[in-house]
Amino acid sequence: MYKTSKRFVNRVAELALTKKAENVVSMDLRGLTTTCDFFVICEGTSDVHVKAIADAVVEGMKEADERPWHVEGYEARKWVLVDYVNVVVHVFDTETRDYYQLERLWGDAKFQEYKYEE
Repeated sequence: MYKTSKRFVNRVAELALTKKAENVVSMDLRGLTTTCDFFVICEGTSDVHVKAIADAVVEGMKEADERPWHVEGYEARKWVLVDYVNVVVHVFDTETRDYYQLERLWGDAKFQEYKYEE
């Protein structure tokens, strides 16, 4: 179990990267909104890739005894949202991420990028 949201966020990003998620970022929303503390945003290159990334996050966090409060978007696989209350994970396909531009909407947030290391 994770005691801090930041450790939780880092673990979610690591899990997404195990499935080679692209453009993985976290956004620290503390002080900007009361809805949650962090967003983790990433993208997959196809609907199958989006599902694989979301599955990796959900299953990996279950192993740490962390279960999502709510999950939606698995049907269309364009934008899968995995809500852990304080941390909300957004797994997009590239086109949908470009359309909604969450990073731009929350431009005042502190960002951290995560990279896949071989």
